Amino acid sequence: MGEITHPTIKDGWFREISEMWPGQAMTLKVNQILHHEKSKYQDVLIFESSDYGTVLVLDNVIQCTERDEFAYQEMITHLAMNSHPNPQSVLVIGGGDGGVLREVVKHSTVKSAILCDIDESVIRLSKKYLPGMSLGFQHPNVSVHVGDGFQFLKERKEEFDVIITDSSDPEGPAESLFQKPYFELLYGALKEGGVITTQGCSSISLCPFLIFFLSPFLHSERFSTNQVPAKLAENIFLHLSLITSLKKSCLEVFPVVEYAYTTIPSYPSGQIGFMVCCKDSTRDLKVPLRSWDLEEEEKLCRYYNKEIHTASFVLPTFARRALR
Repeated sequence: MGEITHPTIKDGWFREISEMWPGQAMTLKVNQILHHEKSKYQDVLIFESSDYGTVLVLDNVIQCTERDEFAYQEMITHLAMNSHPNPQSVLVIGGGDGGVLREVVKHSTVKSAILCDIDESVIRLSKKYLPGMSLGFQHPNVSVHVGDGFQFLKERKEEFDVIITDSSDPEGPAESLFQKPYFELLYGALKEGGVITTQGCSSISLCPFLIFFLSPFLHSERFSTNQVPAKLAENIFLHLSLITSLKKSCLEVFPVVEYAYTTIPSYPSGQIGFMVCCKDSTRDLKVPLRSWDLEEEEKLCRYYNKEIHTASFVLPTFARRALR
C-alpha cells in the first residue's frame, strides 16, 4: 500500500482553513497519517501530530485531539449531568468518538446511556485509534444505535433525564427543518425536569436547523452544504449572531436557557460554547445540583470542577449584552 496523502496536509503540516473563521487558520505538524477514508457521510482523516497526539478530522475540520479533548468532553457532559438531581437515563446524539460517553458513565446514577450516531465509521475508527476516548463504549450500561438522530428522537417520548447533542443526524426530508422543530423533539424526549446541552453539528448537511441561521453568513454562490466545517464551533468572537439566534429559538421551547463556554486550543479561536436548557422553570443551571468531593473530582476530571461549572456561564460584556 502506498503512502497515505490528504489535501489538507502539505509539507508535513495539517491546515484547517474555513470561511467560517475567515482570515485565520489552525495548523498542526504531522508525524504520520494513520488513516483516511470517505464514509457514506463525511471525509474521515486521522493523523499523529507532533504535539497534540492523535487527531480526528471530519470534513477537513478538527474534531478532537488527544492533548485537549477533555476540555470539551467534560464540559458538554457535566454541565448537563450535574444540573440534574438524579440522571439515570442519558442519550448522546452524535459523539461517535466516545468521549461524551466516557464522561457520562462517570456518574454512578446512570442506569442507561444510549449513543445514537449516523456514521459507523467514526465509532469504528475511534475504537481503533482513540482508545482513551472510546473506552466508554465498553461500559455495561452503554448501548449504541447507528442511525438517524432525528428519527430516533421522534420515537422517544419522556424517556431521558439528560440529552447531550454532540452532533445531529437528520437526512432527506429533515433537511428542510429549521431549528425549533429539533429542540421540540429534544423537549419531548426528556422527562420532567430534564436537561440538554448542545454544541453544534457534525456537518451542515446533517444539521438543518442551523441552515436557517447560517444562511445570512454563508453566501449561496460560494458555499454548498458539504463545504461547511465538520464541527461548527459556536464561538462568541466568531459566531455571536448565530449564538444569539440559537438562544432565542431555545427559549421558544425551554423555560430555562443558558450559554456557557470552555477553552480548548485546537478549536477555532481556542473557545467553544454550549446551550444548556432545562424543562424545569425553577432550575438554576449555573449552580450544580450535584458535585464530587475534591478528591473524587480530581480523580475523575482534568478540566471540569464545581467552580468552573458556575464560572463558565460568566460572559464578557459584549457577549452578555447580546445574549441578555
